[in-house]
Amino acid sequence: MMGIFSFLTYKPVLIGLHLGFAIVGIDAFLWYLGELVGKSQNHTRIRWASIIGVAGFALSWLFGGYYYVVNYGKLVKPVIFKGTAPWAHAVAMEAKEHIFLFIIPLAVTALILAFMDKEEFNKNNLRRATMVLVGLIAFLGLAIGAMGFIISAAARWG
Repeated sequence: MMGIFSFLTYKPVLIGLHLGFAIVGIDAFLWYLGELVGKSQNHTRIRWASIIGVAGFALSWLFGGYYYVVNYGKLVKPVIFKGTAPWAHAVAMEAKEHIFLFIIPLAVTALILAFMDKEEFNKNNLRRATMVLVGLIAFLGLAIGAMGFIISAAARWG
Protein backbone atom coordinates (compact mmCIF):
# COMPACT_ATOMS: atom_id res chain seq x y z
CA MET A 1 0.00 0.00 0.00
CA MET A 2 1.29 3.40 -0.98
CA GLY A 3 1.70 5.93 1.85
CA ILE A 4 1.03 9.64 1.48
CA PHE A 5 4.74 10.50 1.21
CA SER A 6 5.24 7.85 -1.47
CA PHE A 7 2.23 9.21 -3.33
CA LEU A 8 3.37 12.85 -3.09
CA THR A 9 6.88 11.97 -4.25
CA TYR A 10 5.70 9.88 -7.22
CA LYS A 11 7.15 11.60 -10.32
CA PRO A 12 3.86 12.45 -12.13
CA VAL A 13 2.30 13.69 -8.89
CA LEU A 14 5.31 15.91 -8.17
CA ILE A 15 5.10 17.43 -11.65
CA GLY A 16 1.35 17.98 -11.26
CA LEU A 17 1.75 19.63 -7.85
CA HIS A 18 4.62 21.76 -9.15
CA LEU A 19 2.57 22.94 -12.12
CA GLY A 20 -0.70 23.28 -10.19
CA PHE A 21 0.77 25.47 -7.46
CA ALA A 22 2.60 27.57 -10.07
CA ILE A 23 -0.73 28.22 -11.79
CA VAL A 24 -2.24 29.23 -8.44
CA GLY A 25 0.66 31.67 -7.91
CA ILE A 26 0.37 33.16 -11.40
CA ASP A 27 -3.41 33.52 -11.12
CA ALA A 28 -3.13 35.13 -7.69
CA PHE A 29 -0.66 37.73 -8.96
CA LEU A 30 -2.88 38.44 -11.95
CA TRP A 31 -5.72 38.94 -9.45
CA TYR A 32 -3.45 41.26 -7.41
CA LEU A 33 -2.66 43.22 -10.59
CA GLY A 34 -6.35 43.44 -11.45
CA GLU A 35 -7.09 44.86 -8.01
CA LEU A 36 -4.36 47.48 -8.44
CA VAL A 37 -5.65 48.47 -11.88
CA GLY A 38 -9.26 48.73 -10.68
CA LYS A 39 -10.62 51.89 -9.16
CA SER A 40 -11.72 50.30 -5.86
CA GLN A 41 -8.30 48.82 -4.95
CA ASN A 42 -9.77 46.56 -2.29
CA HIS A 43 -6.85 46.10 0.11
CA THR A 44 -8.33 43.01 1.72
CA ARG A 45 -8.47 41.27 -1.66
CA ILE A 46 -5.00 42.56 -2.57
CA ARG A 47 -3.64 41.08 0.65
CA TRP A 48 -5.35 37.73 0.06
CA ALA A 49 -4.11 37.64 -3.53
CA SER A 50 -0.54 38.31 -2.37
CA ILE A 51 -0.72 35.61 0.35
CA ILE A 52 -2.14 33.05 -2.09
CA GLY A 53 0.43 34.04 -4.73
CA VAL A 54 3.41 33.67 -2.40
CA ALA A 55 2.05 30.38 -1.02
CA GLY A 56 1.44 29.06 -4.55
CA PHE A 57 4.94 29.91 -5.72
CA ALA A 58 6.54 28.62 -2.50
CA LEU A 59 4.74 25.28 -2.80
CA SER A 60 5.58 25.07 -6.51
CA TRP A 61 9.20 25.79 -5.59
CA LEU A 62 9.16 23.07 -2.92
CA PHE A 63 7.62 20.34 -5.10
CA GLY A 64 9.59 21.37 -8.20
CA GLY A 65 12.83 21.52 -6.24
CA TYR A 66 12.27 18.06 -4.79
CA TYR A 67 11.51 16.69 -8.28
CA TYR A 68 14.60 18.41 -9.69
CA VAL A 69 16.94 17.04 -7.01
CA VAL A 70 15.52 13.50 -6.91
CA ASN A 71 14.42 12.84 -10.51
CA TYR A 72 15.54 15.40 -13.07
CA GLY A 73 19.32 14.96 -12.92
CA LYS A 74 19.39 11.19 -13.12
CA LEU A 75 16.24 10.44 -15.16
CA VAL A 76 15.28 13.38 -17.38
CA LYS A 77 18.45 15.36 -18.07
CA PRO A 78 20.31 12.39 -19.70
CA VAL A 79 17.31 11.76 -21.99
CA ILE A 80 17.30 15.41 -23.06
CA PHE A 81 21.05 15.46 -23.73
CA LYS A 82 20.83 12.30 -25.87
CA GLY A 83 17.71 13.49 -27.69
CA THR A 84 16.91 15.83 -30.54
CA ALA A 85 16.89 19.02 -28.44
CA PRO A 86 19.81 19.03 -25.99
CA TRP A 87 19.67 22.83 -26.03
CA ALA A 88 16.44 22.57 -23.99
CA HIS A 89 18.45 21.98 -20.84
CA ALA A 90 21.25 24.40 -21.67
CA VAL A 91 18.86 27.23 -22.48
CA ALA A 92 15.40 26.65 -21.00
CA MET A 93 16.31 24.75 -17.81
CA GLU A 94 19.24 27.00 -16.97
CA ALA A 95 17.08 30.09 -17.40
CA LYS A 96 14.22 28.48 -15.45
CA GLU A 97 16.52 27.56 -12.57
CA HIS A 98 17.77 31.11 -12.16
CA ILE A 99 14.43 32.87 -12.62
CA PHE A 100 12.85 30.42 -10.20
CA LEU A 101 15.37 31.41 -7.51
CA PHE A 102 14.38 35.06 -7.48
CA ILE A 103 10.63 34.82 -8.12
CA ILE A 104 10.03 34.07 -4.41
CA PRO A 105 11.87 37.20 -3.17
CA LEU A 106 9.98 39.27 -5.76
CA ALA A 107 6.69 37.75 -4.60
CA VAL A 108 7.53 38.41 -0.94
CA THR A 109 8.33 42.03 -1.85
CA ALA A 110 4.87 42.31 -3.45
CA LEU A 111 3.38 40.74 -0.30
CA ILE A 112 5.10 43.35 1.87
CA LEU A 113 3.76 46.11 -0.37
CA ALA A 114 0.25 44.63 -0.07
CA PHE A 115 0.45 44.95 3.71
CA MET A 116 1.76 48.52 3.72
CA ASP A 117 -0.46 51.12 5.30
CA LYS A 118 -2.82 52.37 2.57
CA GLU A 119 -2.06 56.04 3.26
CA GLU A 120 1.71 55.43 3.29
CA PHE A 121 1.44 53.41 0.08
CA ASN A 122 -0.46 56.24 -1.66
CA LYS A 123 1.74 58.99 -0.16
CA ASN A 124 4.86 57.35 -1.64
CA ASN A 125 3.23 56.83 -5.06
CA LEU A 126 3.93 53.09 -5.02
CA ARG A 127 0.92 52.01 -7.07
CA ARG A 128 2.59 52.16 -10.50
CA ALA A 129 5.83 50.51 -9.30
CA THR A 130 3.81 47.80 -7.57
CA MET A 131 1.79 47.22 -10.74
CA VAL A 132 5.05 46.78 -12.68
CA LEU A 133 6.43 44.40 -10.03
CA VAL A 134 3.26 42.31 -9.83
CA GLY A 135 2.96 42.21 -13.63
CA LEU A 136 6.60 41.13 -13.85
CA ILE A 137 5.99 38.34 -11.34
CA ALA A 138 3.01 37.03 -13.33
CA PHE A 139 4.97 37.30 -16.59
CA LEU A 140 7.97 35.47 -15.14
CA GLY A 141 5.67 32.73 -13.86
CA LEU A 142 4.22 32.32 -17.36
CA ALA A 143 7.71 32.38 -18.91
CA ILE A 144 8.87 29.66 -16.49
CA GLY A 145 5.81 27.64 -17.51
CA ALA A 146 6.73 27.97 -21.19
CA MET A 147 10.26 26.85 -20.37
CA GLY A 148 8.86 23.87 -18.49
CA PHE A 149 6.85 22.94 -21.57
CA ILE A 150 10.01 23.09 -23.72
CA ILE A 151 11.90 20.90 -21.25
CA SER A 152 9.05 18.37 -21.04
CA ALA A 153 8.75 18.27 -24.83
CA ALA A 154 12.50 17.70 -25.17
CA ALA A 155 12.30 14.83 -22.67
CA ARG A 156 9.36 13.27 -24.54
CA TRP A 157 11.14 13.64 -27.91
CA GLY A 158 14.31 12.21 -26.30
